[in-house]
Amino acid sequence: MDGAEQAQAYADADFSATDQAMVERIAVCFGSHLGERIIDLGCGPGNITFRLASRYPSSQVVGVDGSGAMLAIAIARKEQQKQQQQQPPQGSILSGVVSFEQALLPSLQLKGGYDAVVSNSLLHHLHDPQVLWSTVRQLAAPGAAIYIRDLRRPADQAALDRLVATYAAGAPPVLQHDYRHSLRAAFTVHEVEDQLRQAGLEQLLVGAVEDRYLEVIGRYPV
Repeated sequence: MDGAEQAQAYADADFSATDQAMVERIAVCFGSHLGERIIDLGCGPGNITFRLASRYPSSQVVGVDGSGAMLAIAIARKEQQKQQQQQPPQGSILSGVVSFEQALLPSLQLKGGYDAVVSNSLLHHLHDPQVLWSTVRQLAAPGAAIYIRDLRRPADQAALDRLVATYAAGAPPVLQHDYRHSLRAAFTVHEVEDQLRQAGLEQLLVGAVEDRYLEVIGRYPV
């Protein structure tokens, strides 16, 4: 998503409910402390990154994305939040220690040793899903918390149409188009289980969530 218009459309969309639900799910799975260093892969405009920093203020949270347009929005948000630190408006999400880095996966520039590796809706964007799982292996410290959420491919066209009508009916055309494409490109639970076996990460658990997501949860082997 290198286009500024497309990136802005995503930044303007309201994903707050599902984003916050994901962060709270991580807290339920792994507790109130994720460690000193958290990395958010495919961070986009920083929606999850900032919420992780707010939920885990003692952690350093790094957001990584390949899109310069997305990261420009994330960095602008970070600067805006800095200015609000003294008198935060009601309902604002203030970050702890947040930084952003541009990188296309796979990337040797990313250094490992993270206590938690998180990703939201990146897997279906990758031409080779093993890129994500090899990056998890590259970045995770022994015992690191792993939480990956992504769309789950619908069973048929009718199910896909229902999801678009339910969750994207009022969205701008570019988001409706991307959502439909993303649902087609997404994987099933069994396909992700096969990917993890190929990657040597079969200890991670895959499950269906609600009517449209799947999640991958576990600890990186010690």
